[in-house]
Amino acid sequence: MTTVQRRGSAAQHVETLLGASRIFGAITAESVAQVGEGVTLPQLRVLVLASQPGHLNATGVAEALDVHLSSASRICDRLVQAGLLDRRDLPRDRRSVELTLTRAGERLLETLNEHRREVFARILRRMDAAERDALTQALNRFIAAADQYGGHPAAAP
Repeated sequence: MTTVQRRGSAAQHVETLLGASRIFGAITAESVAQVGEGVTLPQLRVLVLASQPGHLNATGVAEALDVHLSSASRICDRLVQAGLLDRRDLPRDRRSVELTLTRAGERLLETLNEHRREVFARILRRMDAAERDALTQALNRFIAAADQYGGHPAAAP
């Protein structure tokens, strides 16, 4: 295989991933539109961040969304007003605030994920068992490779 062919196949792999990413994004957008209670995609990202282990504050939201701190604070304000996110002063540092999901926020994420699971299951039923197994194995390897960069796959060399 020549260098040009290798580059071509690598480009095809990337294009395939971009196509899958578009589909995943469309499924998420459809789920948010159908059961998201008016939550925007950036707000959903904040809810997902808040559902992860560890401390989350507005600075962390701004960094994760790549927005200014004031924009991140407004997104969080709207989620707090909607009853989906809670702000708590940290006992060890009263100047720091931790963002956590409320029970309503947890339920919303559960509902959205259940909707997404149903859509994915319908798509997977269109594939035979061997194709599903191969896809699962490949995606598990992809996830493991991305996880090597501490949740920041864009930092990969």
